[in-house]
Amino acid sequence: MKVTILTVLASALLSVAHAPQKRSEEELASRDLASAKCARHVGEMQRRRIEKRAEALTKRSGSYSSVTITTESPYYPTIQNDTCILTPEVTTGPYIWTKSQTLRQDMTEGQAGIPLILDVGVIDINTCEPMRNVLVDLWHCNATGSYSSFIGRDPNTPFEQLLQELNVTIDDNFDIHTDNTTFLRGMWPTDANGVMEMKTIVPGFYVDRTVHIHAQVHQNWVLKPNGTVLTGTTANTGQFFIADDITEYLMSYEPYVSHTEIERTTNAIDSIYSQETVNGWSPELAVIPMDGEDYANGIIGYITMGVDSTWWNVSSF
Repeated sequence: MKVTILTVLASALLSVAHAPQKRSEEELASRDLASAKCARHVGEMQRRRIEKRAEALTKRSGSYSSVTITTESPYYPTIQNDTCILTPEVTTGPYIWTKSQTLRQDMTEGQAGIPLILDVGVIDINTCEPMRNVLVDLWHCNATGSYSSFIGRDPNTPFEQLLQELNVTIDDNFDIHTDNTTFLRGMWPTDANGVMEMKTIVPGFYVDRTVHIHAQVHQNWVLKPNGTVLTGTTANTGQFFIADDITEYLMSYEPYVSHTEIERTTNAIDSIYSQETVNGWSPELAVIPMDGEDYANGIIGYITMGVDSTWWNVSSF
């Protein structure tokens, strides 16, 4: 699979530092068939999903009058059956730092921004059944484009230029992290219904990239005492996005609107977004306002990741 990123140098980084096994055209075609099977299955349950959404919103409409969210259970108790999202594997990006990925359900750490609750479902595309106790690993930038563990890197500097300025050699020991901050990084296992929830904020943006959230799914995971992953196998690496019209609205509010040094890249021209939409995959979050009225007061986003349970890459953490 061809990995597309901003520059040839960045592509080299990904091939050296994050080198997954490649799938043959036959394997990808087989996955497409499995995806189509699941899509038809979940489509038959669309009416039930719509009813559940309306009921859940009515019951919990008063729970989000403030930024503080206390619930531990997923917003939707089961995978949302009309959104069987089957993403191909894409780049983890240069701002992955596994030493900062921590087991928790709220990864906000006081970062300013519009509240976002993510409900992520995980299914096995071979059986269309929920995957229980797999670890969903999430990370994204803050409202002004900076990643934790990399706050010393300017989010407005193109990656190729950054590498040149640092005079960095891209090899197996590639490392440009600057600190030990952990905000907006978190992991949580799926429950018996194959669903997990994470509290965070709507991401901002940085140079040449649209608003996005990174995600991985790990199986057979073992944790260190500090809550980071010791070992595991990675089944899926993807990125989540928000529709451009909603993003444009959200970015008109503080603190996002204060990020004026660069123009925001949209989904329409983002290179990774184009990878994730091939073969009918849909990487966009389905979102609703927390209060049922205004996205600016907080949003709930749900997505279902389709994972091929027969294809796991041993991960180095």
